[in-house]
Amino acid sequence: MSEKRDYYEVLGVDKKATPEEIKKAYRKLAIQYHPDRNPGDKEAEEKFKEAAEAYDVLSNADKRARYDQFGHNMGPQGFGGGFSGGGMSMEDIFSQFGDIFGGFGGFGGFGGGGGRQRRPVNRGSDLRINVKVTLADVVNGVTKKFNVRRYMPCEACHSTGAKDGNAFKTCTKCNGTGTVTRVQQTFLGAMQTTSTCPDCNGEGKIITDQCPHCHGEGVERKEEMITVNIPKGVSDGMVLRMEGKGNAARRGGITGDLLIQITEERDPELIRDENDIIYNLMLDLPTAILGGKVEVPTVTGRARITIEPGTQSGKILRLRGKGIPSMRGGAPGDELINIMIYTPEKLTDKERKLIEELRDSENFKPNESIKQRIFNRLNHIFG
Repeated sequence: MSEKRDYYEVLGVDKKATPEEIKKAYRKLAIQYHPDRNPGDKEAEEKFKEAAEAYDVLSNADKRARYDQFGHNMGPQGFGGGFSGGGMSMEDIFSQFGDIFGGFGGFGGFGGGGGRQRRPVNRGSDLRINVKVTLADVVNGVTKKFNVRRYMPCEACHSTGAKDGNAFKTCTKCNGTGTVTRVQQTFLGAMQTTSTCPDCNGEGKIITDQCPHCHGEGVERKEEMITVNIPKGVSDGMVLRMEGKGNAARRGGITGDLLIQITEERDPELIRDENDIIYNLMLDLPTAILGGKVEVPTVTGRARITIEPGTQSGKILRLRGKGIPSMRGGAPGDELINIMIYTPEKLTDKERKLIEELRDSENFKPNESIKQRIFNRLNHIFG
């Protein structure tokens, strides 16, 4: 398929669909396009994979949130964005979503006989770490390194759990298939059910001599230095995903993922508002009246701006492109400079005398037009 369809459209559900509705819609499509029902049909196989890809994303709260925000471009490379249905084998799909079919992918229990039986595939658990970033990190992107303790495949037994990787025997109960089939007579006739072999736990083989390094588990807990590339534009609470950097699965299988939760540290001067930056500039009264040049902080350094004579409190100056980059690749946000004018709390005798001389001047009395303009600005700021 040259262009991916919207995942909600693939499953035929609304964007507000509940997890139960999503699962029900996927099960319907998965059964309709299941390879056992459509042998040799490439189009059905593609639809089967497309539905599995959509379900993989929409059934996972983290992936669904990223998809709703970014679409098919679900964040930067290296953090996953849902699997590609075309890039996963049928074995992977059945092992991950076998519960949808009531088994491990075959249709033996539907009265059709002869469905293929697939062994369950273990999946390691996910790990979660918290990463603190500054506003500068958000703007520029940053690379961080962490020591992560996680279960990794045992090198001595090649993750098999058996000494030297070959101390096995075939399970006699399932004859190496990993599953056992039972036929029961009911008032409707014979009903066939398939379940995981209880002797070998679905592995099809039994260890005769355990690996002394991992004690038959196939994994060892080790510490690994992991490099995390935090992209530009991340926000507080966002969860990034590094696929395959979680815990390895016991005796082989799919390794879990590393979930990186972003915590954005508060900047002492700048306030983030989505992709915009807000800076509250406190002006002294003479500069507000006469105008002048002042320096303000930005996310990339300091900038010199011009204050026009007669600048009022509540006026907003905009520095275009001085905000946060967009993760979608669009234009960055702006920096909004909110003008506030400082009124002295204490005056010297000389200062008081000067102010009293100006008190009755009409230029120092706000008219209705100015009042309304300032009110509208404040109303815009505070909603």
